[in-house]
Amino acid sequence: MLKILSADQIKALDACTIQSEPIASIDLMERAGQAFVSWFCRQIDPVKTVGIICGTGNNGGDGLVIARLLLEYNYKVEVWIVKGQSKSSPDFLANYNRLTSKLSLHEIQDENDLIKITFDNHDVLVDALFGTGLSRSLSGIYESVISRLNKVKAYRIAVDVPSGLLIDAPSTGTVFKADFTLTFQLPKLAFLLPENFSLVGNWQAVRIGLDKNCIDSARTDSFMIEKKDVKAMVKPRHKFDHKGDNGKALLIAGSQGKMGAAVLAARAAMRTGLGLLTCHVPKAGLNIVQSSVPESMAIVDGHDEHFTNLSIDASVDAIGIGPGLGLHTETMHAFEKLLERSVKPLIIDADAITLLANKPALQHLLPPNSILTPHPGEFKRLVGDWGNDFDRLEKQKKFARDIKGFVVLKGAHTSIATPDGKVYFNSSGNPGMATAGSGDVLTGMLTSLVAQGYPMLEAVMMGVYLHGLAGDLAARKIGEQSMLASDIIDFIPQAYHDLR
Repeated sequence: MLKILSADQIKALDACTIQSEPIASIDLMERAGQAFVSWFCRQIDPVKTVGIICGTGNNGGDGLVIARLLLEYNYKVEVWIVKGQSKSSPDFLANYNRLTSKLSLHEIQDENDLIKITFDNHDVLVDALFGTGLSRSLSGIYESVISRLNKVKAYRIAVDVPSGLLIDAPSTGTVFKADFTLTFQLPKLAFLLPENFSLVGNWQAVRIGLDKNCIDSARTDSFMIEKKDVKAMVKPRHKFDHKGDNGKALLIAGSQGKMGAAVLAARAAMRTGLGLLTCHVPKAGLNIVQSSVPESMAIVDGHDEHFTNLSIDASVDAIGIGPGLGLHTETMHAFEKLLERSVKPLIIDADAITLLANKPALQHLLPPNSILTPHPGEFKRLVGDWGNDFDRLEKQKKFARDIKGFVVLKGAHTSIATPDGKVYFNSSGNPGMATAGSGDVLTGMLTSLVAQGYPMLEAVMMGVYLHGLAGDLAARKIGEQSMLASDIIDFIPQAYHDLR
């Protein structure tokens, strides 16, 4: 599990590594520059012209290392050092003295210097002005330089963090708009929030050998799920297993005109390894479910078109509710009765979340460890609006604590807030999954994993990651633009195979 640390913790992590390894700080800077250049050379053709904009702190020192190494690989490199009023760090000065006379180097002290400069004749611009240590908005010559860079038609890459971006709080003012950010060792919280995508672009973390014991000792409540984490969770099947050993689930879903959602959730539940599934559907949906998901049993509601009543089978291991359910008054009453009677955690999605938002008093009836899977619009109905994505994240964590359950906020880097105040971000998935029914598939998968007896946190993390991985495999085969929710289901088997 990758830890997500604050700016102060990252600074302390560098210091801890320097002391523990031991390694000189300038050698750690060299290691970071080498990691960047190794990635850069795999991505950017040497015929491209490269402009590197450096500050005079340690991020600028990284930029000077990168410039020197790229020159050795025969890239055409030009460097600008923005001096402003900032003092130069010792490691910056040491790397400045290592530069060769072959490097085209310029200094920007003030606006008069900036007027004489053009950045337009470069294919790639590398931002190494400020790193994680920035605690306020850019101003003066620094803001002017970044404003100019943002207007240049070049591929823009940020070293560690786009200059002007705060990693622990909302950013204001001018920020370097990166097409790609190559960050060091660990992801940064700001990278995982939608409001910063236009600034961070796509990103990747590269390891620079920061001390493992120092990382392990850092305390945080934010993490990113990796493939290896989920791989370790998958339970093997045993030779003498029968269907009763692999979980029994009830899915309450579907209404007139919305039976497709029930079918997607049911198919996903079975594909994820569930032993027995029963679908509770209105009379109008019986033939649809029986013909579309023959592996599932079905029980019929007393109403022709929507959910109105239910007799809970105490032997079921998990209950999922919501896909295509509808928002009828009778459905609200039936949902309330389910909450009153249920003692096991529920997996709640879609219309069931809206019913919960329409009558907030029902939230107190939620069984502990229940899983809610809202998209941002549904989450806003539950908790109200937010000022920024950091505020949204705090609301998500608070709501999970209040209901003593799990809140899975869907989207890029789907976040999982837990009852104990932690949050886990997903690392799988792609934009092709932003399609109707994708959330219904996730509901079926989560219901299946809970019924199979996975611990609740493992079930949620595994379901979210496996869902994204199946989507990634589908995208490789058919492309993002053409992906359907049913394609995600079709690639669940391959996702399991990929994990193993």
